Amino acid sequence: MFALPESWVWDFWFADDGELYHLFFLHAPKSLIDPDARHYSASIGHAVSPDLTSWTRVADALTHGQPGDFDELATWTGSVTRHSDGTWFLFYTGARLVDGKNVQSICYATSPDLDAWEKQGWIAEADDHWYEKLADQGWHDEAFRDPWVLPDPDGNGWHLLITARGRTGPTDDRGVVGHCWSPDLRTWEVRPPLSEVGEGFGQLEVMHTVVVEGQPFLLFSCLAQDASEALRNTGTPGGTWAARAQSVLGPYDLSGAQLLADARFYVGRLVQLRDTGQWRFMAFDHEMPDGSFGGTITDPRPVSLVDGELVLGG
Repeated sequence: MFALPESWVWDFWFADDGELYHLFFLHAPKSLIDPDARHYSASIGHAVSPDLTSWTRVADALTHGQPGDFDELATWTGSVTRHSDGTWFLFYTGARLVDGKNVQSICYATSPDLDAWEKQGWIAEADDHWYEKLADQGWHDEAFRDPWVLPDPDGNGWHLLITARGRTGPTDDRGVVGHCWSPDLRTWEVRPPLSEVGEGFGQLEVMHTVVVEGQPFLLFSCLAQDASEALRNTGTPGGTWAARAQSVLGPYDLSGAQLLADARFYVGRLVQLRDTGQWRFMAFDHEMPDGSFGGTITDPRPVSLVDGELVLGG
């Protein structure tokens, strides 16, 4: 387990430099008292491990920007990749308040070594051709966050998958896979979503793609209160979901997604072991048995593919 005695820890993501696993995570001080207040006080922390279980915390990667910046309120969830020139890129969510409501956009920073990061600025926000904006008044925020970066399968640049919302349909069923494309990781264009509204989710948080034994999956998180009314009526507890896909860029079977882990474990991620190629599942402790917020990251659990579905081990 990864825990900080003075802070809550929640959303996280990984980078692998070939020797160490790097854990990037959101954290905020417990002195806030109310765990729900953590979102507006989030910084991006950093820890390293040789084995995904024994972690050493190092200097934080990023903190919020200055007044007027796109990340003036907080730095939220992202992902990391390495350019062929050796530069590491960290794509993250910049949060700011507009008329008292949260507006999110995508920003990035670079590093030569995964340790010292330099912010490079804003790259994308929700385009009202395809994505819901704050003025639409469909949701409690303007959702355009949690960028997951991946190379194009055919070698044609790079893609970001983004937590976003479409502009049509019932307001509780507009969650879509937002999409941006870049030729070089530095300049980006917003493109139409890679999924349709009406798949059962008000939002698909912290998406990432994996290919397990040749089968692509899109993993995402959605709590029961953020699912569509139809899905809530089935009694789903919400949590981390896994949707089969035809490729890492879709189409995704969102309406047929399986609940991989319930709300006890949120923002579940699969990480592949460097030496063996085996997959491990990690999440943050969200809803504890007594109803309190956990705020720690679990130890890795084995995961396997059985009859086409992902199955967690002990």
